[in-house]
Amino acid sequence: MEAMELYRQWLTDFANDPDTVADLKAIENDPKEIEDRFYRELEFGTAGMRGVLGAGTNRLNIYNVRRVTRAMAKYILTTPDGAQRGVAIGYDSRNMSDVFAKQAALVLAASGVKAFLFESLRPVPVLSFTIRHLNCIAGIVITASHNPKQYNGYKAYWTDGGQMPPESVKGITDRLPETTYAESLPMDEQEALDKGLLTYIGKDVDDAYIAAVKKLSVNPELAREMGKTLKIVYTPLHGSGNLPVRRIFREIGMENVYVVPEQELPDGNFPTVKVPNPEDPGAFELALKMQKELGADLCVGTDPDCDRVGIACMTENGPRLLNGNQIGCVLLHYILSQKKERGELPENAAAVTTIVSTNMAAAIAKSYGVKMIEVLTGFKYIAEQIHLFETTGCNTFMFGFEESFGYLSGTDVRDKDGVNACMLIAEAASWYKKMYNKTLVDAIDMLYEQYGYYGDKVTSFVLPGKDGLEKMQTVMKALRENPPKMFAGKKVVALRDYQTGVRTEGDQTEKLTLPKSNVLYFELEDDAWICVRPSGTEPKIKLYVNAVSRSSEETKEILNALSDDAVKTLESI
Repeated sequence: MEAMELYRQWLTDFANDPDTVADLKAIENDPKEIEDRFYRELEFGTAGMRGVLGAGTNRLNIYNVRRVTRAMAKYILTTPDGAQRGVAIGYDSRNMSDVFAKQAALVLAASGVKAFLFESLRPVPVLSFTIRHLNCIAGIVITASHNPKQYNGYKAYWTDGGQMPPESVKGITDRLPETTYAESLPMDEQEALDKGLLTYIGKDVDDAYIAAVKKLSVNPELAREMGKTLKIVYTPLHGSGNLPVRRIFREIGMENVYVVPEQELPDGNFPTVKVPNPEDPGAFELALKMQKELGADLCVGTDPDCDRVGIACMTENGPRLLNGNQIGCVLLHYILSQKKERGELPENAAAVTTIVSTNMAAAIAKSYGVKMIEVLTGFKYIAEQIHLFETTGCNTFMFGFEESFGYLSGTDVRDKDGVNACMLIAEAASWYKKMYNKTLVDAIDMLYEQYGYYGDKVTSFVLPGKDGLEKMQTVMKALRENPPKMFAGKKVVALRDYQTGVRTEGDQTEKLTLPKSNVLYFELEDDAWICVRPSGTEPKIKLYVNAVSRSSEETKEILNALSDDAVKTLESI
């Protein structure tokens, strides 16, 4: 059906919904906007679905939330005990998150599937924990993570607490075409409660989650000792981290935690930042100002769903932010060094990171005799490795991270965990202050001295709308058909094409072991590399550049030259 025809059908089908009608009437003279809202259905994949809020098939709204939940319920009803085990549902501070979460719960109830709904907002890792804790068949989180305020999303999880695997996603997508808006209706809330199909959950699960995180403390005695003097500024960036992060700081002994007042309370409009993303230095502006005024050792920020964490440390030249790779390497080194010193490092210890994260992590792991496993981008792949370790006993999971500010050191949660990471960051900061009178900025510099000056640079090309999707496909196709042989004077040693599953080096080819994915990875001379991949959750292509040398200045020069050349290559396409 054409976009304009679908537009008119929505005006008819939802004529009794004044908000939807008003939203659609506002664009009646904007054919481009109508085309963008109706040229496709919002895609449901392994990361769930994410989109701009509004009326339309290509927007996130109660009707699309209801319909995909109804399709999920149909699939769950085909699984043994699925309806009885039920679905755990959480949500963050974004606009409409609470509404979508309740709608999802009541559609499940109407389908005969039990729903366990948090009575207020919670971080993503708490939901992941809850699935396992309550032995649910699945989970849903309403969040768009760190996206701008106009977005929201619907993340789907499966029984192990990790994001939904491909076979379960297929079970839902196969049922979507046959699922109509008309059949995807919610049950009355009181009826659902009376029938035991809706249960509200809260403090008991929170307590169990915090206890599980505290078990991951590497050096609890040190945290209690240094917590009396270490000063921390924290910002939840108007999100769901405020209560659990402050609680974990308090319970491990951090006595001097100061919360940025303007960003403390939940607010889906995120009025103090352009984007609520700890990867963006602008998100730390108020926190850094407060850090400077207090002379705090450490500044910590979490995104709205509290799965990502960013940090800054005070230096002689003012606060300095660390990037995701730097934080990951500092935490990895802290965990491995302390476990080894305490005689707690297992012989089969393993860490997991992604193909677009720094090679420095592998160098650190190797120095401790720890296996480093690389997976595709997305924490679900790290969760898959944890499941593999658990079921086969081949390795013991120590730490997992991705360069986009996501970290995890335990197995009770199967997604990146901002609360877990905040605890480890506070511990690591305590250790460096006590042992060396150094900050975590000094810590990464010490690691560079030991392992080499690894550097990384990420550039994003935002390509929204139908045209953007076509441009992304054009770029990837052109790079495959005519791959560059050199970047900034550095020869391409090998090309990994994760879509075809083949690595090519000269005339030699070998099969890649990771799942198929639309990613191109150029291995360069001198342990440098460039990776190009369309984002799985946003309308953008991401360009990753990494390099290493024996000095900070040389690495910066190499990075800038490689990045400039790669950017020109993509822009020319």
